Amino acid sequence: MATMECAVTNGASKLSSDDRAVLALRNLLFDICAQNGGGHGGSAIGMAAIGVALYKYAMRYNPSNPDWFDRDRFVLSNGHAAMFLYALNHLTGFEAWSMDEIKGYGSPKLNGFTTLAHAHPEREDPGIEVTTGPLGQGIANAVGFAIASKNLAARYNREGHEVVQSRIYCISGDGCLMEGVALEAISLAGSLKLDNLVLLYDNNQITCDGPLDWINTEDVNTKMRASGWHVLEIPDGSYDVQSVVSALNMAKNIKDRPTFINIRTVIGLGTQIAGSHKAHHGAFDKESVRKSKILAGQDPDTTHEVPSDVLAYFRERKVHGEQLESKWNASMDSYTKNFSDLATDFAKTRAGDYGSQWNEILDNLDSQQFHGQATRDANGTILSKLWEAYGGLVGGGADLINSNKVAYSDSDVFHPSVSYKGRYIRYGIREHAMASISNGIAAYNPGTFLPITATFLIFFLYAAPGVRMGALSQLPTIHIATHDSFAEGQNGPTHQPVEVDSLYRSMPNLTFIRPCDGEEVIGAWLLAMAKKDGPTMLSLGRDPTTTISGTNRYSVANGAYVVKDEKDSKLTLASCGTNLHYAAKAAESLTASGIPTRVISCPSFEHFDRQNEAYKKSIFPRDGTPIVSVEEYVASTWAKYVTASAGMTGYGYSASNASNYDRFGLDEKGIESRVRAYLKSLDGENARSDGWRQI
Repeated sequence: MATMECAVTNGASKLSSDDRAVLALRNLLFDICAQNGGGHGGSAIGMAAIGVALYKYAMRYNPSNPDWFDRDRFVLSNGHAAMFLYALNHLTGFEAWSMDEIKGYGSPKLNGFTTLAHAHPEREDPGIEVTTGPLGQGIANAVGFAIASKNLAARYNREGHEVVQSRIYCISGDGCLMEGVALEAISLAGSLKLDNLVLLYDNNQITCDGPLDWINTEDVNTKMRASGWHVLEIPDGSYDVQSVVSALNMAKNIKDRPTFINIRTVIGLGTQIAGSHKAHHGAFDKESVRKSKILAGQDPDTTHEVPSDVLAYFRERKVHGEQLESKWNASMDSYTKNFSDLATDFAKTRAGDYGSQWNEILDNLDSQQFHGQATRDANGTILSKLWEAYGGLVGGGADLINSNKVAYSDSDVFHPSVSYKGRYIRYGIREHAMASISNGIAAYNPGTFLPITATFLIFFLYAAPGVRMGALSQLPTIHIATHDSFAEGQNGPTHQPVEVDSLYRSMPNLTFIRPCDGEEVIGAWLLAMAKKDGPTMLSLGRDPTTTISGTNRYSVANGAYVVKDEKDSKLTLASCGTNLHYAAKAAESLTASGIPTRVISCPSFEHFDRQNEAYKKSIFPRDGTPIVSVEEYVASTWAKYVTASAGMTGYGYSASNASNYDRFGLDEKGIESRVRAYLKSLDGENARSDGWRQI
């Protein structure tokens, strides 16, 4: 029986320094739970010994400089247990995490009050590597961290000069291990043999609704071994700090596979509701808290106090971290002397300094070479040129690379059978993990990597939670979404994303760009490569396109612009992507018949919304002239700009591309017919006053 368990059982007061640290951490967590009437404290309390093992013994980090490059990264995948992270940041001496800051946890935040102690960890705060909360995604983020560290180590470490040593630690609860995104990421990590990754399983056998065996009775250890992981077990993770330390030390010596440590704990340990789902959330009974504080030698009537010896025990990590960073700086000095060119390149990589060649390529690229090509084809050519010029691009696709037109060389594959130096990642059919892993790669050292992902637009529904977390976390990633309409053809409505654009166009901080030709694809990449505070999605078609006179790579930044003007116009058609070509042909016919028709290309609503009012009015006049959007999507996102929309009201159909444009009235003949019926119904009335309608 562990020392503290004996002490609790026998009422003894003599505890080891580890035991006292665990107890003080739990008591602080009790106070955080009580300060505003609740919080997700049960798991945090059960994991206290794990926290001590990680933050006191295992991890390399510097509380005085949370952004030290070669620190180990820690991900709390079960992010609802955020107070665990906040308390440890305070105890180990992260300056931003004062006790006053922690007291903000769970507060109503009235009158504009703010705090770092959010209900879930957010990466903008010191000592928080990545935003977590939606279960399972943190595991995928950790895999991204491990890929980033492996790649940099392979590229820059030399014998006797290991300037990249960072290991990745991730804690998961029962819920995370049931989520599909976690299972996708776990499978990939095993396949890639990421031996710098450790996943600690807080195995308390409880979920929000009740005992785990109500819903899951699988042999998780066997599953993890089958996925290519080394498995260690700790029967007493509630008290025994050193058993966790031993497992973590063992993991450092395991090669060619990541490590899974299955640690049995008790949720809400030491309280009247310990071991039950009632301990998941809320405050704990006062008598149990009182006993815990007495055992620790603390005054049970005080709160938010940490014994001085325990604080010194933890704060030693601050000095230790400063020494670690100083030692690393010295090693960098030696590295620079021995490998000056490599050290210069390493410094530029860390800073995200990849020069301006990528910009020059996009500025000087002749879009005439893309005449008659689908935008996915033009995109593939552009990406291949940028890949060579911009060393920060890294990533791959979800097993549809040939259809996505993303090329790579076999020698550039990130895989143990090839090299960890490669930048191309074979994600397999794991869309959700692909997006979430990319977030981890981007967050590892912001600016060092610019991840890309690729699949069909419809399958970015699988990836949507990861894309959303990237947008929320302001992580730059470029998502390449091809086959973006019912022009997907014979695969049918299962593959035809008539509604998916609405999700991504409405997602804050995600830039959704739908270019109509190669010229606009160039403009889309100019914006995507320059964006540093969030993801971009390029929506690309598989149909060959005509060339539209008037498209301009630099005008894409305006979001919407005139590609065909008409004096004294009586109608405006607005479109983007493949459908713009049909709209332009319909406009020619309408103009020839005596209805002068302007044509607007609208590749990015987000960028258009940023323009001043004068510009917006010049594109979409508010004088009552009819403005009709044309797009092979449900038209929900157009209503704030136009007076009517010709779009989809249902799903697509399994048929040839030309057949579908005809079937749904979105080829030039269908568009013209719809518009003429609309104009007839208006009968000269003010179109804006008449209100938006689907036509």
